[in-house]
Amino acid sequence: MMYIQQIAFVLVIAVAAYFLIRRIRRIRANIMLGKKEDYSGHKAERWKTMLLVAFGQKKMFKRVIPAFLHLLLYVGFIVINIEVLEFVLDGITGNHRMFAPFLGDVYPVLMNIFEFLAVGVLLSCVIFLIRRNVLKIRRFTAREMTAWPKLDANLILVIEIALMVAILTMNAADQLLQVRQPDYYAATGTLFFSSMLMPLFEGLSDNALVAIERSMWWFHIVGILAFAVYITYSKHLHIFMAFPNTWYSNMIPKGQMKNMEVVTNEVNMMLGIQPQEGTEPAQNPDEIGRFGARDVNDLSWRNIMGAFACTECGRCTSECPANQTGKLLSPRKIMMDTRDRAEEVGASIASGGKGFEDGKSLLGDYITKEEIFACTSCNACVEACPVNINPLEIILELRRYVAMEESGTPASWNAMFQNIETSFAPWKFPPTDRFNWAEKLNQKTE
Repeated sequence: MMYIQQIAFVLVIAVAAYFLIRRIRRIRANIMLGKKEDYSGHKAERWKTMLLVAFGQKKMFKRVIPAFLHLLLYVGFIVINIEVLEFVLDGITGNHRMFAPFLGDVYPVLMNIFEFLAVGVLLSCVIFLIRRNVLKIRRFTAREMTAWPKLDANLILVIEIALMVAILTMNAADQLLQVRQPDYYAATGTLFFSSMLMPLFEGLSDNALVAIERSMWWFHIVGILAFAVYITYSKHLHIFMAFPNTWYSNMIPKGQMKNMEVVTNEVNMMLGIQPQEGTEPAQNPDEIGRFGARDVNDLSWRNIMGAFACTECGRCTSECPANQTGKLLSPRKIMMDTRDRAEEVGASIASGGKGFEDGKSLLGDYITKEEIFACTSCNACVEACPVNINPLEIILELRRYVAMEESGTPASWNAMFQNIETSFAPWKFPPTDRFNWAEKLNQKTE
């Protein structure tokens, strides 16, 4: 019987690993649909940013209450998974609590810490469910939060609650079995939280307790493995994607827009300027590239990675001044649409379909011109994001395409562009009159 359980456990691990590896490869392929760009510089600053923002949760604490609850979830997720290591080794070797004899008196202390965090995770999830479904916080009920995003958020919270209840139930049954069958069930001492559940099971037989303990053990470990696979399809992929996304953060100052390499190369060719030493020349100097972005393959791979790192928390949208004044723009939707388009194209390519030739595009079919024209380029969304996602970069690339490829900008914008071209300023007056206001000011002071 023991060998059958070990074989079943190894098979479960193998199946989960297969689906997880396959999904990770698909996500990587989706991200690499974007243009190649080098972000290898500033390594010291990148490590610092990742440690502070992703690992240290620095930007979360701009809102203290949800930050504290999220911290409990975050720490609980990391620390409780240390106990999962024991689960895995027990499952493979057929032992029961194999760390207990080696850790001695330290083991009960660690188990109480794990249970404290489990209760913290449970309470945090309950509060988050209340915030989403009872209090209906505005940023969780926006138009882009359709049936699946809402279900996904609630489903994850319910799963986490179920996993924590399973741990506490398993430990309660285990403590009773330690008294009845001490030869097999290693002593853990009194575990504060799970011991509160022990009166519920005291009248049960040994076989019933073993069935409860084993079923909760299997539920938890299989649940963890299924959870790991599920989150690769969920917004909760940010649990892992936050780390590379913050490492590849944009190191240039906020508000500084990147020049378009396509335009720079074209101007240099027109002026006969050769590339500087140490830089690579344009691959196809006779072919002018696309200005801006129409689809996800026109974006940087880092932009697409940011879409997969998005947790749909809505902080960006709640801080967006355009959204606050009733405009159609939602930075969160920009990232969700980018991820959905990358998923659609990636799945099509993987199945031998049309890929980018499916008659759709990110601009138009997913994101409208009205949305991108509402953006004020203020960087509020970039500053608000807890994991340094940059929706503004995508918006700017889409606007560049509309302006330079379609000439589709609003008339007021075209007038401004013409004034900049002829008068070197957004206003329609010659450069010679630029300081007339100062002369009038001097006259008043005299």
